Amino acid sequence: MKTRHPELNERAQGWLNFLYLKATTPDDWSDEGSPNEWWDKTSTPPMCSFPRFDLQESTYALGLMSDKTPAWREVYSEILDEIAERSITYWAAVDWLSQFGHDPDRQNYPETWKGTLIPEEFWGNYDAPGWTANGIAPWGLQKDPIGADGNLFFKGWLNLTQALHTYVSGYDKWASPFSLSGAYRSKFEWTQHQLADHLHQQWSKTPMGPHCENTKAWPFCLSAAGLGLMMYDKVFDNNYHSAYSNWLSFTKDKYYGFDKDGSLQWVTMYFDELKNHHHRTLPPHGLAVAFYAKPQDPEFAELLYRGAVNFLGWDNPSVPISNEFMPDPRMFALGLTVSKEFDDQITYERLKKYSEENFEPRFFGPNDSHFGFWFNLGENWPRGQLSALAMCAEVCEAEAWENLFNRPNFSKYYSPSIQGVDFPSLYISQAHHDDEEGKLYFNILDGDKTKSYQPTSIEVFNLPDTDNLRILCDGKQFNSFENISSTEILIHTDIRHHEFEIETGYFLSKEEKQALNQKLIISDQVKQNSKRQSSSEMSSKIILPSNINSCGCC
Repeated sequence: MKTRHPELNERAQGWLNFLYLKATTPDDWSDEGSPNEWWDKTSTPPMCSFPRFDLQESTYALGLMSDKTPAWREVYSEILDEIAERSITYWAAVDWLSQFGHDPDRQNYPETWKGTLIPEEFWGNYDAPGWTANGIAPWGLQKDPIGADGNLFFKGWLNLTQALHTYVSGYDKWASPFSLSGAYRSKFEWTQHQLADHLHQQWSKTPMGPHCENTKAWPFCLSAAGLGLMMYDKVFDNNYHSAYSNWLSFTKDKYYGFDKDGSLQWVTMYFDELKNHHHRTLPPHGLAVAFYAKPQDPEFAELLYRGAVNFLGWDNPSVPISNEFMPDPRMFALGLTVSKEFDDQITYERLKKYSEENFEPRFFGPNDSHFGFWFNLGENWPRGQLSALAMCAEVCEAEAWENLFNRPNFSKYYSPSIQGVDFPSLYISQAHHDDEEGKLYFNILDGDKTKSYQPTSIEVFNLPDTDNLRILCDGKQFNSFENISSTEILIHTDIRHHEFEIETGYFLSKEEKQALNQKLIISDQVKQNSKRQSSSEMSSKIILPSNINSCGCC
């Protein structure tokens, strides 16, 4: 069968399997428990050494994979739901809920932080990046992690996580009130609509940008928060992302330094508003901003990316790749992904070779069914944050990250799709409905080799007419299916590699598809298309495009 759509490679399937295990294994993120040890709370100290960064960064590849297999989304939706549920717990905001006042240990920081993370002139009397300092003047103690003046690096990413869950699943679960853990076991009620509006209002009042931890505004965190507002706007047809656009226009010449030739000279790591201090660092730090800025301002993101790459010599085959300026693998992982996104083949191939030699890519788990990057750390689990960023390069094509936010696929909610897959015993490497051709293509693989050849079933839904189908399996006529309803069938097959092609009779022209993707509204009817939905999802409403009047089958 001719491949009609990109497929997930073996590494992507292994990473998805591992994420599914992490997300669906119960653990206790309350103040009385602790996240499972495989949630990364170690990477990139002191800024990112909290388990929520593993949650947040694990969502990116899921969004990209979902766009790669738009006719199969149930497992991505379930993982994102589990991640989003953990993202409103005590441990998700543990720094804001436990780091009160100034850091009592700030006179004992490692000397390597002097000048690199902390301004030399404030050494010994300044909180390190990542210390939230909840309670200091002029704000005082603020129990609500969302309502606080600071803490953008919690609430900005929370909105991004919720927006990606809504986009992938098609359900507006987070538009309903949810309970958020606050300081001293307090609880606060929010909706995603309130969260997005709150971010927009805070941003509008702070031209340099809301603070991440108290006193410090980070272009890195702000760009991630902007990306969350961008997806929120796409899903809910709003204009909150204008706050990011206005901020970027105002701060481009303040947070970044270019010479007269346009070469990047420095990047503001963070800006301390109280001390009116820009803590500047070398161009490679621009990689972190470039990743999040790419969908929002591609030209500016490329300036930052090229500035970092040129400084490091990554695009010059005569310059060896080293960690002299970047001992933390995070920037290498970002560079790998961003070079793929920009289709910079020279840089990507060089970083790919470097990652294969230094990131320790490895299959593991039952029958080597899981995959991650271990980074030669000798730990029990692949390092989550770093693996998540590197995995984006495994699942994306050029401009896929930009397209995820700028050209989201909303027509997928109407196209024939599959569900009820016995994952992870059964993998899906391809699932795509060609709306112009009227055909559904999907490939299945045995994920658990101990279950190969065992019988299984797959549901196909959103069919316009189940009485007029033509199904091919591995290029041969296939008749082992039954009608469930006028729009659904159940395919009976076995757990091994098969390629399916179904003439569905569902057609949608390019023009109709473009119109369908322009705008969304909230339907009053709940359409329960996923057997894997949680009970909380079942009460949410499905997101439906507003400008379609027919089923698209004619």
